[in-house]
Amino acid sequence: MRAQRLDAVEPFGAGPEAAQAAIAQLGYVQIDTINVIERCHHHILYARIPAYKRSDLAALQSAQKSIFEYWTHALSYVPTGDLPYFLPAMKAYRENPSAWFGSVTRAEVSAMTRRLKTEGPLSIRDIDDDELVDKTHPWASRKPSKRVLQLMFYQGLVAIAAREGMVKTYDLIGRHFGWEQNPRPATERQVTTYLLDRALRSQGVVSLDSICHLNAPAKKAVRELIEARVKRRQLVPVSIEGAEKVPHWATPEALAIVAPVPANRVHILSPFDPLIIQRKRLKLLFGYDHIFEAYVPAAKRQYGYFALPVLLDDRVVAAVDLKTDRQAGKLLIQKWTWLEEVGAEAKAAIDVELGRFERFQRAL
Repeated sequence: MRAQRLDAVEPFGAGPEAAQAAIAQLGYVQIDTINVIERCHHHILYARIPAYKRSDLAALQSAQKSIFEYWTHALSYVPTGDLPYFLPAMKAYRENPSAWFGSVTRAEVSAMTRRLKTEGPLSIRDIDDDELVDKTHPWASRKPSKRVLQLMFYQGLVAIAAREGMVKTYDLIGRHFGWEQNPRPATERQVTTYLLDRALRSQGVVSLDSICHLNAPAKKAVRELIEARVKRRQLVPVSIEGAEKVPHWATPEALAIVAPVPANRVHILSPFDPLIIQRKRLKLLFGYDHIFEAYVPAAKRQYGYFALPVLLDDRVVAAVDLKTDRQAGKLLIQKWTWLEEVGAEAKAAIDVELGRFERFQRAL
């Protein structure tokens, strides 16, 4: 809770600086397309910044350029200071393009590069001279240029300079950041250190799985670094009841933190929140087995299409399936599932937070 900054009411303050500090603490903030309520990148920041405004994130990305988009375990906002740790992955995409992008040719990449140099930043909406093709899957675009831009993004040739909903504007990466000289890529050892330190900062207590979430190839090097730090007494082995055979570690400083006094503090969290996204870890530490049911047939859903965990202090006490009626300006409760009994004061605190959450949904 402390590492996630969910143990205080306003841990980062307000304004773009608060959003920057939150992203730095968490390491990254996931971006997602589902918008039955506010998209998860805004929701994650709102959960930690009561006065959060969507324009704060836009200011960081497009004006200050202190955050950038790239792939972590999913497409995410990352502090620009961490960009060197992602440059090796970009280089790997240039040397061995993924088959997912189909048959994008060097000529197509060169042509798009020339176009960006000439016309400036472009979104897929700005490109109206494509010869449309059939979609290869439901999330594909009929415009071949989109596939070219996506490949160039993963290769580190372009950056996402701005975002309007899920519409991205691309620019040449050096021009976007104003580089006179390209930054130096981190070494393999530095990337390993980054992964471990990021997890320790944002998770408090870590395991190999939590550090290397959806990144199994990194585990061997991370394990070796952990063993070295344990020998230097920079990390302490931790045993968690119910998972005694799964090694966990923490810094001595993290173990010295005193838990806050329960105060009926309520957070309505996104299913993509960093506290929630690692399901096995969530169940181990909080005893809550979150089920993401957007792709489950309606008749088989337990909590609802887009259920949100309701955190009361350090307990997940309910799951609520919400939907925003944007025309009416209302937040609709599709389904409410209590996971444990709470008192009248706690229920009142949850009602207050639901009202605040509804106002956030309306503040578009």
